[in-house]
Amino acid sequence: MEQLLNIIDTIKSVVWGLPLLILLVGTGIFLTIRNYLVQFRGFKHGFGLISGKYDKPEHKGEISHFQALSAALSATIGTGNITGVATAIAVGGPGALFWMWVTAVFGMAIKFTSCTLAIIYRKIDPDGNVRGGPMYFIEMGMHKRFRFLAYMFAGCTAMASLFIGNMVQANSVADGLVSLFAVKGTAVGMTWRWIIGIIIAFAVGLVIVGGIKRIGKVASKLVPFMSVVYVTTALIVLALSYEYILPAFALIFEHAFNPHSATGGFAGTTVWLTIQKGVSRGVFSNESGLGSAPMAHAAAKVDEPVREGLVAMIGPFIDTLMICTLTGLVILVSGQWNSGLDGTPLTAQAFETILPDWGQNMVSIGLILFAYSTIISWSYYGEKGVEYILGRKAVMPYKWIYLMVMPLGAAMSLDIVWGIADICNGLMALPNLVSLVVLSGVVAAATKKYFSELRQGKHRG
Repeated sequence: MEQLLNIIDTIKSVVWGLPLLILLVGTGIFLTIRNYLVQFRGFKHGFGLISGKYDKPEHKGEISHFQALSAALSATIGTGNITGVATAIAVGGPGALFWMWVTAVFGMAIKFTSCTLAIIYRKIDPDGNVRGGPMYFIEMGMHKRFRFLAYMFAGCTAMASLFIGNMVQANSVADGLVSLFAVKGTAVGMTWRWIIGIIIAFAVGLVIVGGIKRIGKVASKLVPFMSVVYVTTALIVLALSYEYILPAFALIFEHAFNPHSATGGFAGTTVWLTIQKGVSRGVFSNESGLGSAPMAHAAAKVDEPVREGLVAMIGPFIDTLMICTLTGLVILVSGQWNSGLDGTPLTAQAFETILPDWGQNMVSIGLILFAYSTIISWSYYGEKGVEYILGRKAVMPYKWIYLMVMPLGAAMSLDIVWGIADICNGLMALPNLVSLVVLSGVVAAATKKYFSELRQGKHRG
């Protein structure tokens, strides 16, 4: 087991090396400049689009703006918001949260660009089935000699779906529940891990058989509910510890550029490790740069591609700048960040420290809801990857595989699952980011035209 972990860590360090981090952040900066700070100047309009006043029944697609955003958020608001933030802080220190913010701000421009392209280059079958995402805008927008990138992305998506959106989520739920009932590391705990995995698989199967329409409907109800419950609990914790909030922010900025050894379980770290953990966990949380969200947004009923891009870029704001920040602040104000705990147990202990007899239960409930929502949406992403390579006939067998590996993910070692997930993250990002840079001019032209018409009053709900 230790040898396997060493192999995974070696591969992960190569995938998440300096070149990919530069490509991720650099692409975000480039697209921000290319689209004239679109994440700021289009922010208000993006929320207006979500309200539904621009929706028209005659628009081509399968789901509404709000359902598309909910489905995408359903995939991003997951265990990364609870477990991922805790892991980033435990290993990379408080400064890792700062670098998560960086991925979110520039990630908004990445998500805007990718989801705009998803509408421009989507395919709609005669029966209404929508096919869209990076593999399609690579195929249709770039030269045919680059089509291998489309296949690379589709293959990595199908694999990443099994690990990032499936096994990681099931593992985190199982880990949180066995810790809650104090049976972690015991034979009883392992049995319960398998049982939990089977229960999750059954609940997920009830939704994913209905495709993106059912996923969109469930997500549009589940995501707002679970987000409000979790955010409210976190705000209560911070209100009870208000005097520690400013020191927590000071700690974040201090450790972002000058990490150092601390007492307790937090080992001495470096600026590079802090950046690496912050960026990788930030990307895991909001998925900006991975190219997953465009597959959900491609199904939206919309006639203006830029509109869907504006809706999509709200995702990283809600996911990382709001929910991940709240989780990170709770961990810091509780004083548990250097306690030696990691992952879900760290977040649970942080909430429990401020809200005894309630905080830990709240984290467990949030974890279950977040993970469930992520699993159902990522199944759709995996299906689209398989569909691109093997055709629609392969979708149903893939769904069965997706459900069957869930109990295995719940029972596996957390380190192994997270390690494989990080590798899949990086391998998905590479072809997507390359295509976004190459096709950035298409989006820049569409964005300029749309905002010009918006100022002239041509786009009204």
